[in-house]
Amino acid sequence: MDFELPPADDPRRESVRAWLADHPDPSGRDLADAGYVAPHWPKPYGLDADPIHQLIIDDELRRAGVRRPVNMIGIGWAGPTILHAGTEAHKQRYLIPLLAGEEMWCQLFSEPDAGSDLANLGTRAIRDGDTYVVNGQKIWTSLAQFSKFGILIARTNPDAPKHKGISYFICPMDTPGIEVRPIIEMTGSHTFNEVFFTDVRLPAENLVGTENEGWSLAKVTLGNERVSLSGGGALWGNGPDAQDLLGLVRAQGGVKDPHLRQRAADLHIEAEILRLMRLRTVSAAIRGKPPGPEASVRKVLADEHGQKIMELAKDLRGSAGMLVGAHDAVEKPLDESIIQKSPVAWTDPAMWHYGFLFSQALTIGGGTGDVQRNIIGERVLGLPHDIDVEAGLTWAQAQRRPAGTTA
Repeated sequence: MDFELPPADDPRRESVRAWLADHPDPSGRDLADAGYVAPHWPKPYGLDADPIHQLIIDDELRRAGVRRPVNMIGIGWAGPTILHAGTEAHKQRYLIPLLAGEEMWCQLFSEPDAGSDLANLGTRAIRDGDTYVVNGQKIWTSLAQFSKFGILIARTNPDAPKHKGISYFICPMDTPGIEVRPIIEMTGSHTFNEVFFTDVRLPAENLVGTENEGWSLAKVTLGNERVSLSGGGALWGNGPDAQDLLGLVRAQGGVKDPHLRQRAADLHIEAEILRLMRLRTVSAAIRGKPPGPEASVRKVLADEHGQKIMELAKDLRGSAGMLVGAHDAVEKPLDESIIQKSPVAWTDPAMWHYGFLFSQALTIGGGTGDVQRNIIGERVLGLPHDIDVEAGLTWAQAQRRPAGTTA
């Protein structure tokens, strides 16, 4: 596909500009109703936009200083899964408020004893008439304290093989029996939580897809998660990116140290590779293809790239970068013209310090780098699967096991 953007007089650009003229300060609901939050989604929630059209919309919104609603888990993970397998009632009830940022979402997947091996989860959901009764615990649940809804996977058939017998639910976070406990991270912030379920009753209509077949939907969510977590900003699609850092460096006269200069050049190259890979992912989505192993490839690269951005920001400060209160990515105070052209957070010295501390989580959250490399090895390179530890078999032995058996 051609990655060059159309000129200023392209009709698609003019259409966005006309809309912006009528909506100079659009709300999240305005953007959602116009299809501008997720343009590649099907109508009426998006515009069925092809990759170039989507980039045009991104470009015009950026030029106008318009920011889309922030609802990473809802827009990036829950929404695509509901589009894929939700009922029409699910779509009509949840998608527009989700896109508008009016209802925040969280992901109720990871458990203390089922992190990297997510399918080994122990949270139970037992059918009782028109409801499911949920008991169990989730951990590392981002933004649960602010969320209206969560996407929940729980075991509905304990006798089935571990990748079967799992179901996928929409979980209102104000349901009686749900307790959210904060986890304070080393940044001093409270992003993650533990979530406890005690006899939580979910209506049967909150089941997404077919009972006991939720693992396939969890993989859809995880695929979209890895695309979302490898978005533009260095901190899982948020925060500054390489160009923000390099722009500040250029504005301050560049870098004299040849080693630091080479690291800055490497960041630029990596950022361009990731941009093109993202366009490829978007293009696949437009053609109706779900995120495949390419999502894992991009997440591995993007996570390590994000850490490099924050490490370079620190190292550009030299010894002062080790001191609290001296965390900015440039040696001289920023002049007013730079501040006016940059997102305020990126010129705030505390942002780079926070980003450096937070970036240590990038290669762990959303599937560790090692797990992603296993996926790449198996699905891209055709390498054998891991040893079947549960059955005590080597890969070669597992290949000789009769079909349909687990031991």
